Amino acid sequence: MPGRIATAAALALLLLAGCGSREPSDEEQVRDTLAAFARAVEGRHYQRLCDEILAPELLDGIAQIGLPCEVALRQSLEEVREPQLAVGAVDIQGTAATAEVRTAAAGQEPSQDTLRLVKVDEQGWRVSSLGSEDRPAPAPTPE
Repeated sequence: MPGRIATAAALALLLLAGCGSREPSDEEQVRDTLAAFARAVEGRHYQRLCDEILAPELLDGIAQIGLPCEVALRQSLEEVREPQLAVGAVDIQGTAATAEVRTAAAGQEPSQDTLRLVKVDEQGWRVSSLGSEDRPAPAPTPE
């Protein structure tokens, strides 16, 4: 009998825990999308990037190069080793978001960028740009 009581109590706790669950905030969802993006780049899961993480408008831009998304990403990212992405401030305006990120990879200078994301219907937040278009050009290096 004590075993049945313990089992019933455990089930009740599980049910109560489920009642308190909530929908993640937009900011949490954006951060989750960026974490998935970082894992996909690190794991070289290019098809996952194309199918689940990148926004339709970014995919359209990739298609304009004339290569399938997975092939274009593989060519762009194949030399990247030990990628890291740290997310700073996230700003959400309706169905658009920006995230300040710092990226690094073995043998490359760290970079600070602003990634843009868009909320795509039931698909959730998707990365719509991979850097700041309005970022100033780097200063020329002296010769």
